[in-house]
Amino acid sequence: MKSPVSRGGRSREVSDSKRSIVIAGHKTSVSLEDEFWNSLKEIAGERGMTLAELVAAIDRNRQHANLSSAIRLFVLGVYRDQHRQDRTRGTSVPEARETF
Repeated sequence: MKSPVSRGGRSREVSDSKRSIVIAGHKTSVSLEDEFWNSLKEIAGERGMTLAELVAAIDRNRQHANLSSAIRLFVLGVYRDQHRQDRTRGTSVPEARETF
């Protein structure tokens, strides 16, 4: 599903993808924006996990009723923590790419 997003007078469509994942032996559907799916896959790879393993871990530890929201907050937390670590090390962080 695509939703229009407006920022700074410009409009762009954001695409949602629904995917089926097996968690603890049960198949469930998760709907996320493509950017979150891509980030989640990247994080899983960095941690030596499959996408299903990472989603299962998020599911076990979530404090939100909605799995999609828990995944979004997890991804946000990972990148927020990386940004904080970069700032404390004095590492130069490139400007975030504009996604809207």
